[in-house]
Amino acid sequence: MTICFFGIYDPEYSRNSILMKGLRQNGLEVIECNATQGKVKKYFSLVAKHWKIRKKYDVMVVAFPGYQAIILAKLFSRKPLILDAFFSIYDSEVLDRKITGSKTIAAYYYWFLDWLACSLADKVTLDTWAHINYFLELFPLKKEKFIRVLLGADDQIIKPRPAPVRDYYLAHFHGIATPLQGVGYIMEAARLLNGENIKFNLVGNKIRRQAGAPEAGGNINFIKTLPYRELIDIMTQADVCLGIFGDSKKTQVVIPNKVYEALAAGKAVITADTPAARELLTDDVDCLFCRAGDARDLADKIRQLKNDGDQRHLIAANGYQLFTANLTPKKVTSGLAEFIKKYKSQRP
Repeated sequence: MTICFFGIYDPEYSRNSILMKGLRQNGLEVIECNATQGKVKKYFSLVAKHWKIRKKYDVMVVAFPGYQAIILAKLFSRKPLILDAFFSIYDSEVLDRKITGSKTIAAYYYWFLDWLACSLADKVTLDTWAHINYFLELFPLKKEKFIRVLLGADDQIIKPRPAPVRDYYLAHFHGIATPLQGVGYIMEAARLLNGENIKFNLVGNKIRRQAGAPEAGGNINFIKTLPYRELIDIMTQADVCLGIFGDSKKTQVVIPNKVYEALAAGKAVITADTPAARELLTDDVDCLFCRAGDARDLADKIRQLKNDGDQRHLIAANGYQLFTANLTPKKVTSGLAEFIKKYKSQRP
């Protein structure tokens, strides 16, 4: 069976790369129909490329970001359509980042675009049950339309490495300064831990400027955005990796890439205690939870793992075992692959 991976997606982006790799590892052939050059031209290019392969696949997966691409998919393909929604643009722009006012034309447009994209798809994939339930709160859709596909991480790129020997304890975070991520809480935790021989690597061009916080007395090392493999190299040098800590609704419903990547690297993870995280992780077994939006609790948990090396190593080992058993590309896409095979065979 052949899958057409379709859209204006970045094939190197973790979500897209893992889906394609995992589906191939589960015995499906994946061909790509992708265009990224030009604001409007890419859509014409996408249609032209699809015309050449229109008879060569059985099921189409519209990759992230697929809000506009699925409209073309519906117009030009008669094959089953699966949309990897990944997240709601309405939630991201209006509710989480609050870049757009809730009563503006742009906000209504984003809501309509999310709803239309999901409505046009035969099935929609999201990363957690909590995220699926959140979509059902935002949009008039049926739960049967959705499939959960965890994000996972690439075990061929990320492998466990021991932290180097040094005279201080190192916490790592990579991302951007959005409400979801809660970088401000990490910086406040760093301030609370200043003087305790704990340093922080914060990786991302926009973190320092967007967070608008001082360097917490010099125990924060701001690092520019790095190519993915260099980022993984930096991450594997840490003693503990940090997830997300925001107090927005979106924090409650997603498990970010960085958590899966830390598990794959065999690192102890601290992240906010949320319904989404509890779908996968167990507190004090394969991660350490802290209260969302609580810098002091985060600081306490970082200190706890610094002072208890045995607990830190056990959590890291259990997290890696969880990853290898459930979160490699083949594992996270196995259910989707089986669904595709059965779904296609049931269609006339």
